Amino acid sequence: MLAEVGFIALFLAFVAAIYAVVAAVYGGRKHNDNWVHSARNAALLTLPLLLLSSGSLLIALINQQYQISYVWSVTNPNTPVFYRITALWGSQEGSILFWSLLMSLFSVGALVLNWRPQRRLMPWVIAYTMATLAFFIGLSLFLENPFERYWIVGNNEVVQTALIPANAVAPAATRLAQTANGLNPLLRHFGMIIHPPMLYLGFVGFVIPFAFAMAALASGDLSTNWIKATRRWALVAWLFLSLGLILGGRWAYDVLGWGGYWGWDPVENAAFLPWLIGTAFLHSVMIQEKRGMLKLWNMFLVIGTFSAVIFGTFATRSGLIESVHSFARSQIGFPMFAFWGIITLISVAMLLWRRNRGELQDDHQFANLLSRESLFVVNNVIFIALFLAIFWGSFGAPIISELFLDVNITLGTDYFMRVTPPLFAALYLLMGIAPLSAWGTTSLRRLGRSLIVPLVLTLLSLIVFVVGGMSDPGAMFAYGLVNLAGFVALHEIWRGASARVRTLNESWPRAVVALFGRNRRRYGGYIVHLGITIIGIGVIGSTLFQQETQRTIGLGETLTIDNYQLRYDDFTEAVATDGRLMQIADVSVLRNGQQVAQLRPRIDVYPQQPMTIAGAHSTLENDFYVLLVGWEEVSHSTATFKVFINPLVNLVWWGGLVLILGTFIAAWPTEPAVLRVEERMKNRRMRASA
Repeated sequence: MLAEVGFIALFLAFVAAIYAVVAAVYGGRKHNDNWVHSARNAALLTLPLLLLSSGSLLIALINQQYQISYVWSVTNPNTPVFYRITALWGSQEGSILFWSLLMSLFSVGALVLNWRPQRRLMPWVIAYTMATLAFFIGLSLFLENPFERYWIVGNNEVVQTALIPANAVAPAATRLAQTANGLNPLLRHFGMIIHPPMLYLGFVGFVIPFAFAMAALASGDLSTNWIKATRRWALVAWLFLSLGLILGGRWAYDVLGWGGYWGWDPVENAAFLPWLIGTAFLHSVMIQEKRGMLKLWNMFLVIGTFSAVIFGTFATRSGLIESVHSFARSQIGFPMFAFWGIITLISVAMLLWRRNRGELQDDHQFANLLSRESLFVVNNVIFIALFLAIFWGSFGAPIISELFLDVNITLGTDYFMRVTPPLFAALYLLMGIAPLSAWGTTSLRRLGRSLIVPLVLTLLSLIVFVVGGMSDPGAMFAYGLVNLAGFVALHEIWRGASARVRTLNESWPRAVVALFGRNRRRYGGYIVHLGITIIGIGVIGSTLFQQETQRTIGLGETLTIDNYQLRYDDFTEAVATDGRLMQIADVSVLRNGQQVAQLRPRIDVYPQQPMTIAGAHSTLENDFYVLLVGWEEVSHSTATFKVFINPLVNLVWWGGLVLILGTFIAAWPTEPAVLRVEERMKNRRMRASA
């Protein structure tokens, strides 16, 4: 019964989405409000229908309905309830349904919140969002249906179909339960449980700015209305995508057992690529709002972000690339590639059409190389260069070499570590300079004066590094660039707050709170920059100064790395409540002869595969990260351990939290009272200048 309910609800959602597209386009072209209202109602209907469909699958997962093939493939009787719930997005079929649910949620939110102020754009927003939604629902219905069931037909032949075949009999539930697969062991980690929903939210969130941009092109309303309607949607999407990337890194660090968190895997990069263009868009769109410039460029960026989202989804789900992160090869590859190509070509054609009509002309020209808008453009160029370099290494070179040379050329970590550091260095340099420049024109002398305090603080921080024993000139240069960006952000916050303390006689806490309340976007952005600075410090430390060793030692013996010692104390085998065999080494960690931690690195043996679980002693200074590699089978008298010391790696996670905080501040709506005060101050300045 659950399968039928879920399947029918999914089918009705597909019909509603298709109808919404047709009605919206017809109503928009004929300027017929009745048809547009009808399209809106159909679009709103997709949300409860997809909630019903997803809820049916979720109940089936919790209640162990193994006759549904998806439930059989991702759970078994030993799977805890928590993992049954998260199995909803644990494999291809369920994750596409979940993607559609989130897409509907964002689309409905955009329609409800923007219906009155952006009525002219609404028909085309409905058309683009519902077309995207209909495509993904169609994938679920016709290619990756999560409601297919097992049936016995004819000569005891087992078939898998969503519709009941003639004279079919359902297999015995007990037999199906005994053979059920269970969730992939790699997905049994908090980071991987939350990581996919965060990425999906980021991906579908960026569809909303794209839909509004295309609506502006279709309707001819090429003012900043579409930007005002979608700025927070873009920030929210960027926030979720950032969180998804950070959680994915944490999952890789904890579960994959190689001592790192970012291996330039193609699937990692597929999620990173839209983040890069989306970040460029968030910076560039401010120029259009402030100066009426870069109208064509911003359209290009928003199309590029959406295109990167769809391509990344295609790359990870089609079997185009093999990765521990990707889904198995499936038949959705060609439809997804066709959808990506068609929607991108249509969008670019509309953009060129408006450009050729002269409707995307900028209101102002660039007047100064050091102006904020000029530096933001340079910032954008670097983001695009990073995008192209990473895309080429991840997809371009492998695909072209296989298609035209009949060889598979894979560009590994060495390629990315040669190409990307100079570009990231340039980004951090611009993070330190651009916030100090002014809109319009900026003199070199004024910019230099603004840099004095951050430069002095950066120099002092490098002196601290030298006193601490650092002598690597490359690391010193990298830390200098990263620290400069952070000190500029802190100094700008300090300058704003100190001005309020002087002029309004406010206390420092009150001045800081009022400062963020008055201009959340600007000062929230500084907090984001500070978070990226902290991440940069962690990346430099854990990349350039990581230490590694591997040794086989006997019970009671130690291995030494730097000023740490690891002592092998004991070996235990145990069976967990879910049936997996755990092979655990008990070790003590000593530093300079003093015990600082007891760790239990282990290997969990699942029916599908073994999984290595690291033991880690974490401090702000570093991680002592140990893996159990092997052992003497009979007496466990010896064991082999691989040990990493990862300096400052925890700053990567703490910096991520600061970044999230800054994004929340920047996206949070400004209170109406603050807006009224700002408007009065603006009018007063205009009267004074007149």
